Amino acid sequence: MSKVKGLLKLERNMSMGMYLAFWAAVLSGALGLVIPFSFIWQQWNSLFHLLNGLTFSFVALPFFYTHFKRTIGIRRISLLITGILLFFIFSILVASGYHLAIYGVSEVTHWIVDVHIGSGLIIVITLLLHVIFHFIFYPNNRKLSPESKFPSISSHFGRNVFYLTIVSQLTLLTLVFLSPDDSVPIPQPAMVDNYRQEYGPHPFRPSLTETSHGGFVKYDEIANSAKCISCHKDIGMQWMSSIHKQAASDPTYVTNITLLVQNKGIAASRYCEGCHAPAALLTGELSDGGLHGGIEGTTANMEGVTCMSCHGVKTLASIKGVASYTFSPGVRYLFEDSGNTTLESLTNLLLSINPEQHKKNVGHSLLKDPKFCASCHTQFMDKDMNNWGWFRMQNEYGAWAESPYSHQGDLQFSDTERVRCQDCHMPLVKADDPSANADGMVRSHLFLGANTFVPKLSGDTAHFEATKTFLQKNKVRLHIDPPQRDDSQQTNLYLEEGLRGTEESPVYFYLGEKAMLQVVVSNQGVGHNFPGGTIDINEVWVEFSVKDATGSLVYQSGWLDEANNVDEEAHFYRSIPIDRYGNHVWRHDLFNMVGHSFKRVIKAGESDVINYAFDIPAWIKSPLTVSSRVRYRKLNNKYAKWALKESYFDLPIVDVAYDSLEIPVYIRKSAK
Repeated sequence: MSKVKGLLKLERNMSMGMYLAFWAAVLSGALGLVIPFSFIWQQWNSLFHLLNGLTFSFVALPFFYTHFKRTIGIRRISLLITGILLFFIFSILVASGYHLAIYGVSEVTHWIVDVHIGSGLIIVITLLLHVIFHFIFYPNNRKLSPESKFPSISSHFGRNVFYLTIVSQLTLLTLVFLSPDDSVPIPQPAMVDNYRQEYGPHPFRPSLTETSHGGFVKYDEIANSAKCISCHKDIGMQWMSSIHKQAASDPTYVTNITLLVQNKGIAASRYCEGCHAPAALLTGELSDGGLHGGIEGTTANMEGVTCMSCHGVKTLASIKGVASYTFSPGVRYLFEDSGNTTLESLTNLLLSINPEQHKKNVGHSLLKDPKFCASCHTQFMDKDMNNWGWFRMQNEYGAWAESPYSHQGDLQFSDTERVRCQDCHMPLVKADDPSANADGMVRSHLFLGANTFVPKLSGDTAHFEATKTFLQKNKVRLHIDPPQRDDSQQTNLYLEEGLRGTEESPVYFYLGEKAMLQVVVSNQGVGHNFPGGTIDINEVWVEFSVKDATGSLVYQSGWLDEANNVDEEAHFYRSIPIDRYGNHVWRHDLFNMVGHSFKRVIKAGESDVINYAFDIPAWIKSPLTVSSRVRYRKLNNKYAKWALKESYFDLPIVDVAYDSLEIPVYIRKSAK
């Protein structure tokens, strides 16, 4: 009996700390489920829950051991089952809690959060049942502790729980009062003094950018992508290689933004920077005394389209383009802007164990909508910039909306699957990332497109090869139509019955005649016009050649000369913008553009037919080999030499589509 009393005394001494830690963990956990994390109090409460959960896990084990040792002889099956179940659920609760504290919460392991919450609820219910069974079966044993209703609970337990609740909440409220509240976005002053609004009473014009609070934002709210990469390493490495990241450091952009600033002042750079360097625009750099994104060494130059440039956009101001998005700073975590390493480690811990607010900050549903891409991949020029008038430039979203892939029109391909911008340019790829889905996949942040120049210049072979593969996915097709002859001769030879229905004429030419061939270029897989983007400075053309059996050239179009320039008579897919005097604006100086003198593209699902005519000379050796290909070069030679200056090199050319045809040549027999 004395041994039992000794164990009971030891158990009671341990019980106070354990039950108080358990109560504090239960209370903070329950409040965490019903009160939004955006409140500073809730963030402190999450740390309080973690602290009490750890404390409970340490003090509960010796209590369980002592309690089992004291009650090992009890033969009440209900008490035995609930006691064993309590220890089993406790093990699950602690294991899941430690996993969340160490590894954090990810999309793949989010079920562990449900297990943790579920086991917490079950352990409370089981504990109540255990106490009720003890109350029912052992009413006399409570006399062992006249000051307490149950032997293992020390006296004044209820009062201590009450005091703990009051003190803990007062402590949390005090911490909230002393903490800076960054949960509500506050407009920040411009980075430069005397910020000038030269394009009307709006800080970001002539871009169409807005912010949710109407003011400027902090650099940490729009830039500091390294912080994102510290958790999202695989996605971060994709972004580091992307054209988005290099949108402001691209030497051609640097040349053009410098030209714009020299001609119209730094305020005019807001037109470009909203898409190419949002950090410079949104922080208020783009006024006299500030630095635009084309300045080497600036944050805007090094980060280009930052992580938050996209993930900080919750709504669109419009789908007119020219950076027509609304940037919304998210709810800040505790100590996020402290600059103190220790305090920021608490920020990272909070984000790791409770990423729901982070997901609300950066995981807006708009990111999945093709309209989001329209904010920058749609462009127009207005009188404010060209001193002439409005005209449409790039319009990738509009072209997609008109295409069969958008399902916004009556005409569709036989495949009814809707294809978004994100499905082609951000395909699902494997990644070790907390945001990965159940299959370990994330949307690629390499943003593959048609820019072969930047990865080649930077020596990023993997990105260049991926872009080349992307361009050669048979989405643009070329077909040389065999010549149809009206004078094809018939034969008296026997033909099988199955061949009599064919209407295909023999394919051949005669020496000395004028040959006619058609080449069909089809846009069967690009979700918008082909080509897209900056078609005034890119080069897409059709090369066509005819050679005889000895390899001697009979005819060609679209060849490259010794200076690597394309034949001027080639069949191009491009636009030729002009200024107010009708001169070709070949430097991509958008502020001088007022329209186009020429524009040829192929809409999604449509084809372009090219007619070629050439003479069949008497000296050729049969057969003729006709070959044709669609060739693509990011930047035409003239513009590249001007924009790249000493950095110029022979830019890579990618063959997007190819076809060939062999045609016999006969001598026409003279009529008798």
